[in-house]
Amino acid sequence: MADSTPSPRAAFDAPRLRVLWSFARPHRRTLAMGLLLALAGSALGLATPMITKWVLDALNDSASLTGPVTALFVLLVVGAAVSYREWCMLGTVGERVVLEARESMVRRFLHATVPALTRRPTGELVTRVTSDTVLLREATAQSFVGLVNGSVMLVGSLVLMGFLDLVLLGTTMAAVAVTAALFALLMPGIGQAQQRSQEHIGRLGGLLEGTLRAIRTVKVSRAEERAAERIVADARAAADYGIRAVRQEALAWTVAGSGIQLAIIAILGVGAWRVGEGNLEVSSLIAFLLYAFTLMEPVSTLSQNVTSLQAGMAAAERIRQTADLTAEGDEDIVPRQADERTARTADSGARAEVPVLELRGVSAAYGPEAAHAVTDVRLAVPRRGHTAIVGPSGAGKTTLFSLVLRFLEPVDGELLLNGRPYRDYSHSEVRARLAYVEQDTPVVPGTLRDNLLLARPDATDEELRRVLRDVRLAEKVEALEAGLDSPLSSAQVSGGERQRIALARALLRTPEVLLLDEATAQLDGLTEAAVQDCIRSRAATGAVVTVAHRLSTVVDADLIVVMEAGRIRARGTHEELLETDPLYRELVAALRLATTTGAEVV
Repeated sequence: MADSTPSPRAAFDAPRLRVLWSFARPHRRTLAMGLLLALAGSALGLATPMITKWVLDALNDSASLTGPVTALFVLLVVGAAVSYREWCMLGTVGERVVLEARESMVRRFLHATVPALTRRPTGELVTRVTSDTVLLREATAQSFVGLVNGSVMLVGSLVLMGFLDLVLLGTTMAAVAVTAALFALLMPGIGQAQQRSQEHIGRLGGLLEGTLRAIRTVKVSRAEERAAERIVADARAAADYGIRAVRQEALAWTVAGSGIQLAIIAILGVGAWRVGEGNLEVSSLIAFLLYAFTLMEPVSTLSQNVTSLQAGMAAAERIRQTADLTAEGDEDIVPRQADERTARTADSGARAEVPVLELRGVSAAYGPEAAHAVTDVRLAVPRRGHTAIVGPSGAGKTTLFSLVLRFLEPVDGELLLNGRPYRDYSHSEVRARLAYVEQDTPVVPGTLRDNLLLARPDATDEELRRVLRDVRLAEKVEALEAGLDSPLSSAQVSGGERQRIALARALLRTPEVLLLDEATAQLDGLTEAAVQDCIRSRAATGAVVTVAHRLSTVVDADLIVVMEAGRIRARGTHEELLETDPLYRELVAALRLATTTGAEVV
């Protein structure tokens, strides 16, 4: 991975700052109100030393203390109210910024093309939604307001100090200038270290997520420690950069605190001398010292917010990178309520002889520089019947499904649905006519009911029970305490059960085309026979297309298509291909299928 660490000179460059501001811009009015409240609170704080001087002068003159004490009490009450309101307002803005960023990323991920998503580790994408958005909250809700307010408070303190004594102000300014110069040298390094730490946290998330998904393989391979070392390497790197940032922050804070302390010592020395010379009142010196102590607050505010701003800019840049994910189409970003209805009616006038699916000279590749995964594929899928696609690993079978489902776009040729080119449909309209069962079928987070209703949320309980009976899951579901509302996870159901749940979900759709990617690979013999009955029943009324590595699942297909090296080399029935195609005979022989009956030899 290329090193994307910004140089010190680029720590606050305008493009990165604009990216961060783009997240805060929708809330600029609320931020402006928060800034006004912050400035009001700072003004109340700046008034306190002056009222303290008033108290001391009243004591010196034996005057009444009612006025200054009342003023101090009012400052306390009003300051507390202003601080509470500012805290609530900016905290709310921060949470809303995080919500909007997370919502935008989640929708972008789910509407992105499959190749765009699969090029990045899943865990890294999750880290951007979780960890990076927390840094974004601090930067957008606090940093902009804090920087302006801290600067105003610093300038205000210095102005009022100048009002009290210009000589002491000069002493203070010299100390502040030295402190600021040292601080400015240290801050870019803090931002660099924080960004590198976040990058390694993202990599850690990607490695951990992938390793946990393959935990059984890791354990069987006795590779726990090796896998742990790979993941912990990024954790160590993140910690190293985090420690580097902490050390630089500690140094910056030490410099800032020491600078203020040095200024106070100088103020005491010079101030005592001026009081002794009669050039300065004691009450003015005390008020000046109070402002000097108050300087610590704007300096710390500025340093905290500069650090937060740098971390936020790095996070905002990582979050904004997700906008580069290629989306399937703007028309699909807002779900179309009428997709299912349109799917049933739009092609009602299609002629029965028109293939439901057709590929005309289609070629496709997984990237602009990649070799073709399939080349010049020509295939017509009839409106009814079972079409099976077979071939050795890497022949292009799954790529054909990716093209049909519009996970992948062709680089040449054309796909047609009901005689109309794919380009005339949105992605959603194409998929409304299809149902798909993956080979390694995942469980969608939620309950069994959630999984079944994923593609057809309006299905009734009776329809759910019917498809569960078809795939021989009804008795198992009835035995569960919560029935259809039982929570599911990949660890709770076997591979065969996952496949049957996915097949039940597909059958519930009653699609025009049922796509099965080795949907019986993990089933026992009896269950596979029941599922094959479902497939035959479906093929009698609609189109079924099966990608198979086990030929025992497709020997009775109406049409078998043999692929090799991304091309279709032969097509026909089981018996025809046994006679005419050597590759098909080799595939059959490899699985020890009896050529006369099509039954698998045990």
